Amino acid sequence: MKQAWLVVNAFLQGQSFARMETLLTNAAAQQGVSLITKTNAEFIREASLNAAPHAAIFLDKDIKLAQRMENKGMRLFNSAAAIAVCDDKTLSTLAFEHAGIPQPKTILCPMTFPNIGYPTLDFLDEVAQVLGFPMVVKEGKGSFGQQVYLAHNMDELTALMQEIGPADILFQQFVAESAGRDLRLYVVGDEVVAAIMRVNQKDDFRANIEHGGIAFAHTPTQEEASLALAASAACGTDFAGVDLLLGKDGPLVCEVNSNAHFLGLMEATGINPAVHITKLLKDAL
Repeated sequence: MKQAWLVVNAFLQGQSFARMETLLTNAAAQQGVSLITKTNAEFIREASLNAAPHAAIFLDKDIKLAQRMENKGMRLFNSAAAIAVCDDKTLSTLAFEHAGIPQPKTILCPMTFPNIGYPTLDFLDEVAQVLGFPMVVKEGKGSFGQQVYLAHNMDELTALMQEIGPADILFQQFVAESAGRDLRLYVVGDEVVAAIMRVNQKDDFRANIEHGGIAFAHTPTQEEASLALAASAACGTDFAGVDLLLGKDGPLVCEVNSNAHFLGLMEATGINPAVHITKLLKDAL
């Protein structure tokens, strides 16, 4: 039986992570591949990669480890570059912009330094003039809807900036038509294998299941599917959960998640993305 690795984080664990590992391991076995789980803490020494298999599903965000594995000739699903772009919303915003992919109107916050911060926030006046209120504020790094905020006025925006401090931040126009609901399309290779609509039932503008969202099976339109595939390609992912907002003039890309969990999607649709992901892996061995 052919072998490959499933790389996970040694310190971020829980039932959902364990369930994902089991689904991927079982799906790989059905493809004739022995998928061996490895944590990122097992690779302290460079020599630990000497007997590495040809490929791995990299279900972590340890980008430097991913780069080291690629330096050794390993084929990773997803690549270090793809994970890096998806893990930083400011970088993925630029990737969408470069590819001409529709997204909410977005402004990147000017960079500062940790020991300086923002002595003045005068630039927020121009941000407010362009985007208006309410306004979505996102930190570059964050998962499961965390580090995403809604500012209703300048006082709230200023307080948020003071609370967040120096970080990679973006400001985004609030898409009122999509408040509390979005689409998650799961892309594997060049195919949308499953899709859900998430609707928040707790009066939260975020649709994430972790914040009260309920998932329903969704049949994507051709426009939605094409947009999800284009967004995934722009970020360079082999598999990803692509989140779309429902704008008044058509769907907009919200973000691409390289390490997207699919348990909620699987429960809502009956489709197991692990089968499709491990098929990609098998074809690379």
